Amino acid sequence: MMLQKTDHKRVVIVGAGPGGLATAMLLRAAGADVTVIERADRVGGRTAAIEQDGFTFDVGPTFFLYPESLEAIFAACGRHLWDEVELTRLDPMYRLQFDDGVRFEATADVDALAEQVAVIDKDDARNVRAYLDANRAKFDSFLPILRRPFLGLRDILRGDMLRALPNLRPWSGVDADLGRWFKNPDVRLAFSFQSKYLGMSPFKCPSLFTILAHVEYGFGVWHPTGGCNQLTRAMARVATEMGVEIRLSEPVTALSFEGRRVTGATTDHGHYPCDALVMNADFAQAMRTLVPDNLRRRWTDAKIEAKQYSCSTFMLYLGLEGEFPDMHHHTIYMSSDYAENVREIDAGLAPEEPTIYVQNGSVTDPTLAPEGHTALYVLVPVGNLTGGVDWQALAPAYREKILDRVARLTGRDVRPLIRTEVMFTPEDWQAQAAVFRGATFNLAHNLGQMLHLRPRNRFEDLDGVYLTGGGTHPGSGLPTIFESAKIASTLVAEDLNLPEADVPAHTLTEAAE
Repeated sequence: MMLQKTDHKRVVIVGAGPGGLATAMLLRAAGADVTVIERADRVGGRTAAIEQDGFTFDVGPTFFLYPESLEAIFAACGRHLWDEVELTRLDPMYRLQFDDGVRFEATADVDALAEQVAVIDKDDARNVRAYLDANRAKFDSFLPILRRPFLGLRDILRGDMLRALPNLRPWSGVDADLGRWFKNPDVRLAFSFQSKYLGMSPFKCPSLFTILAHVEYGFGVWHPTGGCNQLTRAMARVATEMGVEIRLSEPVTALSFEGRRVTGATTDHGHYPCDALVMNADFAQAMRTLVPDNLRRRWTDAKIEAKQYSCSTFMLYLGLEGEFPDMHHHTIYMSSDYAENVREIDAGLAPEEPTIYVQNGSVTDPTLAPEGHTALYVLVPVGNLTGGVDWQALAPAYREKILDRVARLTGRDVRPLIRTEVMFTPEDWQAQAAVFRGATFNLAHNLGQMLHLRPRNRFEDLDGVYLTGGGTHPGSGLPTIFESAKIASTLVAEDLNLPEADVPAHTLTEAAE
């Protein structure tokens, strides 16, 4: 689908992450002239790639969930996601390995899944199907809410919200809610660790987010050949073919204003006037650096500072000589004391006995590493920068601690096998990736920072500004970020009266019904 440049409305998008690229595609399809301005030298944001010495690592997301959301965006642009990206469904989806050696293979086969639960607790295994059915109903009831904006308190009182409320159980957390089906804490952990996708613990995360496990079991865990970075590369390719201008290595240095209305963005390469500006950069970082404090009423610097933020991550990207065929594509290695692990993270600390996630993507996808080699991605949830940890001093010793845990997982010391390596700490997330406080999953997803209490897709403090990405509704994670792009695109298209406002499914009118 190729549109010629027109005299239509001009939209500037700050940030070429997944939300910004999806918004660019949709608004170009709706008839706008779209320019995307990206500070880095590549597209993707936290869904970009590190390419080094023949190895490819995803920077951030490695699980691709709920492809239906992205499929709708490609379809609105006259494309087919499955033609643009090669996707493989994983089964088992991932492996959980507990400290006592018990392994749990997560599979969408309900009978086989019940057998896996029975290895931990036979009584709990009887409730697997009932749990999955209940969370399917919860997901279905909440899906319309994920697909529309919350621009004020009145949006809480719409029919879809009132109908979903009995399923949401807002007074309960994820772990407590799972207690209705599973008594064994390890079983509950197997169905609640997904709250880490939001940078939160299952003990504090609202019970709504038990639906995260359903998204995995109901729709599958997918691997794009070449990594999740291939999703954003495909989006950028399609957007460019449609006529979107993507400008790389151009940090936005200032925004221009007429009163509270944003009229353009400035970089060292020039000024880009606009009729609407979509912010896809890290919300807290961008607002504090690009928008004068006196122009913001609800989201002042002081209020941004006072908000709660997600955890951060300590990352090791390891290119290894040799292969690990017995390791699963995705493995989560659980701490022996998960509750203490979570307490340390909430306190902004580096856990003493951390839970680690290891992706051995090469076992599925040989394009990630040279022949006979392995691309190993290691993620450790740690506290964000509020805890005062000196990561520059701690990082070398913490690396050794994590490599010791990787050795327990792989059955051998990988240190002699390392042929290339990148290490990323919370301080690096803030300094190099412009992530406020190193909080890689953005604002925390507690009840006081959800729906209309989150920064709104039509940003309430400025005119002509719209938000997409993990810092706005509906929240972090690729599927919800894509939904935020649909919401923002719909709002922009309606506000600018775009001539071909063909934003996909879930328009404001449909969502409100």
